[in-house]
Amino acid sequence: MGSIKVQKLAKSFGIHSIFKNVTFEIRRGERIGLIGANGAGKSTLLKCLMGEEEYDSGAFIVSEGESVGYLQQDITFDDEVTLKQTITAAWDDVRHLEEQLKLAEKEMQERPDDEMLMNRYARLQERFEWLGGYEYEALSRKIVHGLGFMEEDLDRPVQNFSGGQKTRINLAKALVRRPDYLFLDEPTNHLDMEMLEWLEGYLLSYGGGILIVSHDRYFLDHVATAILELDHGTVTKYKGNYSKYVAQREQQRKALESAYKKQQEHIQETEEYIRKYKAGIKSKQARGRQSQLDRLERIELAPEASTLQFHFAPAEECGQKVLVLDAICGGFGERRLFDHLSLLLRRGESAALIGPNGTGKTTLIRMIMGEKEPVRGHITLGSRVHIGYFAQEHTELHGAWNVLEEIMNAFSYGEDEARSVLGHFLFRGDDVFKSIDSLSGGEQARLALLKLFLQGPNFLILDEPTNHLDIPTREILEQALLDFGGTYLIVSHDRYFLDKITTRTLVLEQKKIKDFLGNYTYYREKEREAAELAAQELAEQEKDKVKASPAAVKSPARAVPAVESRLPFQKKTYGAAQKIAQIEMKIAELEATIKMYEVQMNEPANQIDSAKMMELTNLYEETRLKLDAAYEKWEILSE
Repeated sequence: MGSIKVQKLAKSFGIHSIFKNVTFEIRRGERIGLIGANGAGKSTLLKCLMGEEEYDSGAFIVSEGESVGYLQQDITFDDEVTLKQTITAAWDDVRHLEEQLKLAEKEMQERPDDEMLMNRYARLQERFEWLGGYEYEALSRKIVHGLGFMEEDLDRPVQNFSGGQKTRINLAKALVRRPDYLFLDEPTNHLDMEMLEWLEGYLLSYGGGILIVSHDRYFLDHVATAILELDHGTVTKYKGNYSKYVAQREQQRKALESAYKKQQEHIQETEEYIRKYKAGIKSKQARGRQSQLDRLERIELAPEASTLQFHFAPAEECGQKVLVLDAICGGFGERRLFDHLSLLLRRGESAALIGPNGTGKTTLIRMIMGEKEPVRGHITLGSRVHIGYFAQEHTELHGAWNVLEEIMNAFSYGEDEARSVLGHFLFRGDDVFKSIDSLSGGEQARLALLKLFLQGPNFLILDEPTNHLDIPTREILEQALLDFGGTYLIVSHDRYFLDKITTRTLVLEQKKIKDFLGNYTYYREKEREAAELAAQELAEQEKDKVKASPAAVKSPARAVPAVESRLPFQKKTYGAAQKIAQIEMKIAELEATIKMYEVQMNEPANQIDSAKMMELTNLYEETRLKLDAAYEKWEILSE
């Protein structure tokens, strides 16, 4: 079995060491999540592996003949290149082989007895088939459609797509060749939940090895089979998904702290003995103990990383009704995003606002903030409600100012006071003189959170607050919100974050809001139950159709015409018609069974369990083969 090996890799920028002695292996079927704080060097490590950055020492070994697909975090496209051209470019070598095959075919027509030419054609054909040449167009369309693009999108210039759509195009480029290994740098950025679930399902069915840089803990829980933590320049590998990593790391940390404490006590006792007896009658024993102490391998505890000191002031009291939406309608020009939305948010509630990209979540938030007027309806804030708003694009920050000026000007602080609060949010030393425009996405998010914290709101509206935040900072934000005591409404695609801090889920889709009194997982369970019920009802309807008119069953995938219309000039015998009716009933049952397996394969609990997913995949494939055989039998009998 092939593998990728990284051996003692090291990289520095000047005197600053990014990582050293990084060693690990990726095997086929492994899905490894690479995690670490912002600035730990995760993206740099991926770039070194892909040859975009030179590493200083070590080795990167890929088994002969193995291919690697790479999703970069940020990539630019040429202005006029279309989606179809972008995806087709991934198959340039296959298309070149296709041209060579066509030329060889022409030459064989002219020289049919040329044995060398026939052998060359056979080798080309074998290579073409091995690279997926006979199915590359179908596979490209499958990936592109699976990522939510329509047929009409294929001829659109890539630059005209949104940020989330460009992320999906990058994903399509990485996935379309089905390489032996995938390196994915923040693949969930800008994806809505429907696309996240599609990507999870795709990666779970992927047979190659995967290395994923991600801060999305829910995604890592569903997809990862191992976690690789990059911390203080070295890596440690843990078996299992993210939640198992957290438990293992906590156990290891406690065990190491206990061993460190015991060793320090032993060192202290030994040093005390040496001091006491080094000049007395036990000086020989004291020298022996000193020699033992010198040879002792010291246990080292890695220093705890600097973290934010972040908590909201106790929320001031406000009216019981915090936010009331009364039959509001809104959109852009002629395009109506939602109609007659009504909602009541009460004091102390923690609600998530979710839905596919483009359904109007940010537009609705802007209306609540008074930045945009609804076409119809009314929005009312309760008495003594003080809103704190975290904008996805950080529009509340002033790009030309530096960090210190941002705080001093916004809150009339002196320099010492501003430096003090900035230090709690990890802006120290010369960092406070950086311009806002020069800050990274994570740094801008931290500064926006600090301003929110200093405003002292009692109603928080947060639009994608975890974007660009590393996992430790997300955990601190979660705890701050749990301790907040006020009301908050959060737009986010971070399902782990929503599960931890929200107790109500508002789903904006098809111009309406669905209201679920629970967190994200509760909402998904209710949706799954509804889907299972719908599948059962559909199966019952199909069975009833077969019983009522067995010759008129129609499958959504393949239309089965009525018996009389199949061969109008031939009279079926009673026995043949009876067999056809039995097969059509069997087809209906098999299609209902396939729907049931599809529902089960989309359940989060099953997706975490690799053995269960393998079992369901096998059952699904067996049922699909039975369905194909049933259709073939039906076609033979019909003829």
